[in-house]
Amino acid sequence: MSDREKLLDLAGSSFEIGDLLDYQSGAVVSQTLVDEEAVTVTVFAFDEGERLSEHTAPHDAILQVVDGTALVTVSGTEHEVAAGESIVLPADEPHAVEAASQFKMFLTLLR
Repeated sequence: MSDREKLLDLAGSSFEIGDLLDYQSGAVVSQTLVDEEAVTVTVFAFDEGERLSEHTAPHDAILQVVDGTALVTVSGTEHEVAAGESIVLPADEPHAVEAASQFKMFLTLLR
């Protein structure tokens, strides 16, 4: 089933974002829900201690933690972002994400 078919399967029903993906030991796993010209929406599940190393992106993004706690570094400043909290990742600013505990996030990339 394609990502689009999975998303359409959810249409018209309520769901918990965190239930879309399971944790995997020693890994970061992801599932793209929307990949369109103007926006990409992806759900990630990080095992404790896993990380995305520092990088930049050409577009703004909104990172929403839906379970656990993440350490998000933006332009050298570290932020602890817990379940229910969000942080904006500005375009062209270096950022990194690390799992302080197992955590899941919803990432919306705006183009």
